[in-house]
Amino acid sequence: MMAQTALKYDVEVKENGHVELDVPFPAGAHVTVFVIESGDAFHDLLVASESSLDFWNNPFDDEDWNNA
Repeated sequence: MMAQTALKYDVEVKENGHVELDVPFPAGAHVTVFVIESGDAFHDLLVASESSLDFWNNPFDDEDWNNA
């Protein structure tokens, strides 16, 4: 299996639904493009991930990892 490079671009859609990107691939290279409308989805995931950090702040976990 060949490793793949993932790139993320935050761009604005122009007239007639056009999106322009400058990519680091040579002319003629074949690429696959996923288009996902951005919004608050990333923010929601970030907040969800931060809200569960308290799980790790407990004396039992600290005792196990400190003695590992």
